Amino acid sequence: HERFLEKLEHVGKDRSVDGIILRVNTPGGGVVESDEIHDQIVKVQEKYDKPVYVSMGNTAASGGYYVSAPADKIVAHPATLTGSIGVIMESMNFAELADQVGIDFNTIKSGEFKDIMSQNREMTDQERDILQTMVDDMYADFVDVIVEGRDMAESKVRELGDGRVYTGSQAADNGLVDALGSMEDTVSMMKKDFDWPNAKVVEYKGGFEWNQFLSSSVKSMFGQETELLDIQELLRQSNGPRAMYLYSK
Repeated sequence: HERFLEKLEHVGKDRSVDGIILRVNTPGGGVVESDEIHDQIVKVQEKYDKPVYVSMGNTAASGGYYVSAPADKIVAHPATLTGSIGVIMESMNFAELADQVGIDFNTIKSGEFKDIMSQNREMTDQERDILQTMVDDMYADFVDVIVEGRDMAESKVRELGDGRVYTGSQAADNGLVDALGSMEDTVSMMKKDFDWPNAKVVEYKGGFEWNQFLSSSVKSMFGQETELLDIQELLRQSNGPRAMYLYSK
């Protein structure tokens, strides 16, 4: 995530780059991460005065749409799954199973809500209200991002943003995307829109790819401190529930 933000900043500063096409192919992700990418895209547009187009892949839902919203033009394949505007926070509860197998949990806490969303007991109505308020606040931020990025009325965004997914064709019909086409079509649109018929297209690849990971020796792999930290961060984030802009099948 940090490398991607740094890459956006680099492309923004690079005077040899006149426009950016962001390929979005994701069901979404963390609320904070989505917002940071969104803000970096807006920064590139405003600080460096560069157009940003989005080309949607198979899926560009929830957080994928959140980061797409500020783009100057959004292009989706007719069969792209997008939308899923909303916030989800969930965890498993295995209290009943624990009772059946005779497992006891001992919890010492400093405050009533310290173990909110605990997996070993039922959630109280008050706890549910607290979490619902948090989710509603984050949903309101999502709505604001689309209102501003798409120049769409809030009432329309909330009507569309009930969590459902749309095909690319449906998204085009309701104004969530601007055009239908492939990545190549998006490139052609940018060239035509800005009269850059001879523009050179350069593809920026990810800084850490799994084929590189698998082909590296253990010694060389863990000799790179930043890559080790990436793995540690991945493991840390997977432990425990959090709010997500995520399309979950």
